[in-house]
Amino acid sequence: MPRMCIPNSGDNVCPLCHGTGIAAYHADKTRNYLHCHTCDLVFVPRGQHLSAGEEKAYYDLHENQPDDPGYRRFLDRLFTPLNQRLPAAAKGLDFGCGPGPTLSRMFIEAGHEMALYDPYYAPNETVLSGAYDFITLSEVAEHLAEPGRELDQLWDRLAPGGWLSIMTKRVRDQGAFKTWHYITDPTHISYFSEASFHWLAAHWSGMGPAATLTIAGNDVVLINKAGE
Repeated sequence: MPRMCIPNSGDNVCPLCHGTGIAAYHADKTRNYLHCHTCDLVFVPRGQHLSAGEEKAYYDLHENQPDDPGYRRFLDRLFTPLNQRLPAAAKGLDFGCGPGPTLSRMFIEAGHEMALYDPYYAPNETVLSGAYDFITLSEVAEHLAEPGRELDQLWDRLAPGGWLSIMTKRVRDQGAFKTWHYITDPTHISYFSEASFHWLAAHWSGMGPAATLTIAGNDVVLINKAGE
């Protein structure tokens, strides 16, 4: 039987846009999934998130290695379209780099400077006060408990003309969601659609410099902050 719970008051607010038009979307044996009508985000209620210790234990099982050609080919879906748009010797931040940073190494090999941040594996919060020409989130956005707050903070760290690049598999429709392998990972709690990223670009454009969205692949988006 699907798991059903009584939502608490916090579940009535979207963690991306903070809208209140929230409805049930899906339920399986372990979790519920809610949908925001404003930004199209699908999310897991906070009361069903793993604890920090449980989350890290799950991440510790990952075996991605920087020298694995297959893993590099996977990351190339983000690396190539972003690198093609960067000036020489750009300064970047790999947000959520994980225990074996690989994407950052690829950018360093291409002549760029990289800072690393991960709450478990590279918890140096001083890097979050810097200014960057590009910021990468590779398979990170789906783990964010407060994506609106966290993505706003990263957008603020981008220099004019900078790029925010996000790799995450996107929600297609409710029917496909029910059998989607992506929801079986207990650390995945925020699911974006293409409409969610259009909402983000419009949101940031309304706050200041224009944000231009590029859909660079089935699971990659690039968002450019207008220059001065």
